[in-house]
Amino acid sequence: MSVESPADALDPSKLIACPACDALYTDRDVATGETARCARCHAVLEAPRRTAMTRIIMLALSALILMVAAIFFPFLELEAAGRIHRASLLDTVQAFSIGLTAPLTFAMAGLIVILPVIRFCALIYVLGPMAFGHAPARHAEFFFRLADHLRPWAMAEVFIVGVAVALVKVAGLAHIFIGPAFWAFVALVIVTVLKDNFMSRLTLWKTLERRRAS
Repeated sequence: MSVESPADALDPSKLIACPACDALYTDRDVATGETARCARCHAVLEAPRRTAMTRIIMLALSALILMVAAIFFPFLELEAAGRIHRASLLDTVQAFSIGLTAPLTFAMAGLIVILPVIRFCALIYVLGPMAFGHAPARHAEFFFRLADHLRPWAMAEVFIVGVAVALVKVAGLAHIFIGPAFWAFVALVIVTVLKDNFMSRLTLWKTLERRRAS
């Protein structure tokens, strides 16, 4: 990557912007295994890796399996005054389904379950054919753009941090038993972070356009 020249500045198609600080650079091919970083803020611009698409697909599939486990297995169990209360992730989502807090049910279900699942499925749909050497799937560009736009709204990691804070406050009032769904959700957050670290948006867009043109 190099800083834009006056000639290249006349052609926006030859320019790329840093996702962190919006600095403009002339688009250049980056060899597999190398990393192009912004000279101003050192953010990663492009990082092609030989098996990146396969890894992203495997991590997305793992995340979907973990999401199913997190939804249907017991999440937490509280024991206080001789009474035991068990709750799953669905119970947590439905806790606000009565009265004025009912809209929170849809918000929680969307942010911690539905949007992440849509994002995982969209990435698998886009990258699956290309990982096996085939042409991109129909409307792959739309679904990749959708997955990218949903990234800030898929808040599974925010939910698990909130649960951890709540557990610290409740620990003195009741005995807490953490269920398998809790650990599945923790693993889901870790897998999601790893998947996002493997994914270079610019590299995937270039690959998608190149495969579509060939």
